[in-house]
Amino acid sequence: MVKYDSQKHHRCSIRLKAYDYSQAGAYYVTVVAWHRECLFGEIVNKEMQLNKVGEIVEWEWLELPKRFSYVELGAYMVMPNHFHGILLVHENVGATRPGPTKAQSDAKPLPIIIPEGIDGSPLPRGPKPASLGASIAQFKSRVTKRIWKIPEFKNTPIWKRNYYEHVIRNEIDLQNKTDYIQANPLLWNEDDENPINI
Repeated sequence: MVKYDSQKHHRCSIRLKAYDYSQAGAYYVTVVAWHRECLFGEIVNKEMQLNKVGEIVEWEWLELPKRFSYVELGAYMVMPNHFHGILLVHENVGATRPGPTKAQSDAKPLPIIIPEGIDGSPLPRGPKPASLGASIAQFKSRVTKRIWKIPEFKNTPIWKRNYYEHVIRNEIDLQNKTDYIQANPLLWNEDDENPINI
């Protein structure tokens, strides 16, 4: 077992410091498969041919706006070992699920517990609710759970940790990212994510 070394094993955030990813905006996102394995299909004649795993990725992406009222989708592309998508986050419109029913609201509230820890909690912090991080976390989680129902993929890692994002700043930037996503299958032979280029 490798001993933990805080210098070597420190996980740095790749997010912009002090940027609120729950604010309204457009984001270009890339999520990569574990070890860049080509799990989602293949490029045939410069077109992406999804397999059953790739179809799950696409389906879950298209379901995001149904689960999160603050999300709208732009261009997207499932590639053999990664995914690109544009996600538009609207103003925070509140919870993604309906409020408690009368039967639920009569339940006794949980006692307030102040746990010990540097930030007041010993638990790991997840993404801020109604944010880009929350949307991508749910997307990756739901894809993984559905793929794990396929016997040959049960409990195998599907995604690399984290995701890459770019804050889209204007219409030109949006068009450039849209064009890149749509052209991605045509450029597969030169793609940095293509295993033959690593």
